Amino acid sequence: MLGVFALEMGQDDPTKCTARKMINMDLAKGVSRKFHASDKIIVLNPWAHRVLSPPDRGAKGVLAVDCSWNQAQEVFFRRLGGKHRRLPILLAANPTNYSRAGVLSSVEAVAATMYILGEVEEAARYLDIYKWGPNFITLNQEPLEAYRRSRTEGKVLQAQREYFPQLFEVQR
Repeated sequence: MLGVFALEMGQDDPTKCTARKMINMDLAKGVSRKFHASDKIIVLNPWAHRVLSPPDRGAKGVLAVDCSWNQAQEVFFRRLGGKHRRLPILLAANPTNYSRAGVLSSVEAVAATMYILGEVEEAARYLDIYKWGPNFITLNQEPLEAYRRSRTEGKVLQAQREYFPQLFEVQR
């Protein structure tokens, strides 16, 4: 089972902070801004060059950085250590960004990581802390399954293009 760490940057509305709720429910360990992840921890970074895939199953933990999407790029250019991975495209189920591709809450990102790495029941347990949480799996069932069944990072990228072709179309 993956250890879950959360780094709160305090840039968003604290009442909507899914990382805070995971910490309060002992589902994640809060870490300070001085935290430096080991190579065995996946740092979820939307600008990472590599995409999360089943070969990352050897990871011991996952770090979710909870920050404003408006300020996220500068946050991720800090040295956080760890293996940086971006999630393949998924649709948000949270009320703020419902159905927007790639704009996930921290709990959705952690659950997606667990699901893709084969911890499906654990992913559902994390999502169950919100009324809207289980809808994340419903909304993304087919791509999540395809990503989970992929043997390589390349196969995850291929599945991503199949499920979200509109995001890869070249503007003419």
